[in-house]
Amino acid sequence: MSINYKIVGEGFPIVILHGWSLDHQVMLNCLEPVFEKQSVWKRIYIDLPGMGGSKPLETIQNSDDMLNVVLGFIDQIIPDEPFLVCGNSYGGYLARGIAHFRRNLARGMFLIAPMIVADYDERCLPDQQILKEDQALLSRLSPEDVAEFEPMAVIQGEREWKRFHEEILIPSRSADVKFMDHIRQNGYGFTFDVDAEFLPFEHPALIITGRQDNTVGFKDAWKLIDNYPRATFAALDMAGHNLQIEQSDVFEALMNNWLNRAESVSLMEQ
Repeated sequence: MSINYKIVGEGFPIVILHGWSLDHQVMLNCLEPVFEKQSVWKRIYIDLPGMGGSKPLETIQNSDDMLNVVLGFIDQIIPDEPFLVCGNSYGGYLARGIAHFRRNLARGMFLIAPMIVADYDERCLPDQQILKEDQALLSRLSPEDVAEFEPMAVIQGEREWKRFHEEILIPSRSADVKFMDHIRQNGYGFTFDVDAEFLPFEHPALIITGRQDNTVGFKDAWKLIDNYPRATFAALDMAGHNLQIEQSDVFEALMNNWLNRAESVSLMEQ
């Protein structure tokens, strides 16, 4: 297949999807500190087509096609196996699509700052807020780096900048811009309503949002609360779209709790 992926560990599989224009490294860096303390999970990190090490495909014209490629990958790499799914931002949008079409196999879900509404103008977004400024840091950065970092940084610190630069900014520069713009123009949102006729997802779930996330917001995610009766919902203060960086301690604690809840499901499957 044309999908670049990395498998870490053995055990119950977790399919992990990064956000728009990034690659699997952003997920590996924020998740592995928790996974390394547990030994029952097989982590399947995916580079989405046109991003990271995965080449763009002419057959992918919109997000429906992107989802179908990911579903085909899952069917090939873990055929008919129950699994958990984890997605960040656009990857969270795809994760909901995966649960929609593989409901018989999806046994848990973890959404990190998920994109709920594809159309930016239709999203319920808070105003931009910077809650911790570091003008000395910004003065050392190039104007181009400031333009990338400042609009998304609720916390402007050395640590936050370093992780943003390594995990988000650098990978985004290797994405196939032409391919991704084509998807944006032809169908960034699914052609179907992923929440229509959605039976409650009766498995352990975790949905973490950033209270100051002005990219996808947090209020749209809360509209789904009745669809996930076993979900922990969290809106983290002092956190924007890169909440896994800005509030890493809380993020890891909530993730660890989700894995503990999901482990009881995986043990029953084995």
